[in-house]
Amino acid sequence: MPWSPTGSRPRRSWRPSAFPSGCNGVSAPAPLNSLPLFVRLAGRAVILVGEGEAAAAKRRLLERAGARIVGEDEAAAVLAIVADDEAAVARLKARGVLVNAVDRPELCDFTLPAIVDRDPVLIAIGTGGVSAGLAAALRQRLEGLLPASLGQLARGLYAARGGLRARFPDGAARRRAIAAALAPGGALDPLDDHGDVEVLAALTGDDGAGAVRRIVLASRDPDDLTLRHARWLAGADRVTHRADVPRAILDRARADAAREATDAPPATAASGERVVDVAMMR
Repeated sequence: MPWSPTGSRPRRSWRPSAFPSGCNGVSAPAPLNSLPLFVRLAGRAVILVGEGEAAAAKRRLLERAGARIVGEDEAAAVLAIVADDEAAVARLKARGVLVNAVDRPELCDFTLPAIVDRDPVLIAIGTGGVSAGLAAALRQRLEGLLPASLGQLARGLYAARGGLRARFPDGAARRRAIAAALAPGGALDPLDDHGDVEVLAALTGDDGAGAVRRIVLASRDPDDLTLRHARWLAGADRVTHRADVPRAILDRARADAAREATDAPPATAASGERVVDVAMMR
């Protein structure tokens, strides 16, 4: 760049249009329609206005969360759910209360998601109020995928924190061990039912115990296998089965997995062995 007559470099002119999408031309993230929050309502006042089934359903949800349900005149409340009363929505908003207007997303300050509860794991599915049916359908799919023991796994991970710090003093190594255990097919894959698994032993590779998982088939069609059952078969070292289990089902196991037709399902597995026992529903 040439020098200016004064001996200093000329200033560049800043043109905002040179970077229309963000720094270095990288597109800026799209704004969130709303920010997901998990709010603890136990003992806190929440206004509920309205009658009928819609209001009753919201009452049940608030009671489940431990909220103290109050009327519109409660001054301490900062949240309100209103069913079929647009005038009440306007009055409450004028007071600075955040309002959920049932089935009126355009009037809502916040929406209530569909919930999958695996305490303490809580999954919320929201569509910004545009399709409660879609949120419900997604919840139903997730209910079928997530084992009932998922919350137990979460509590086990929490309890294992001290042992993990001792076993993996380096934070990066500790994160890698946890990530590997929770990965698909890992020792603590969250989509598998781990029951009473010893979390710390599984994370540190000190658990030599084998596992027997049982599948009871309602259909002879392999396409009707649940995702969880298909993954069990794919990861099995040995498959035991009744004589009437279709070959097409057994073919979903690894080619090198041992297969054993038996009327007496195994009670235990060898050290480190993953056994899947398959039977038809009677």
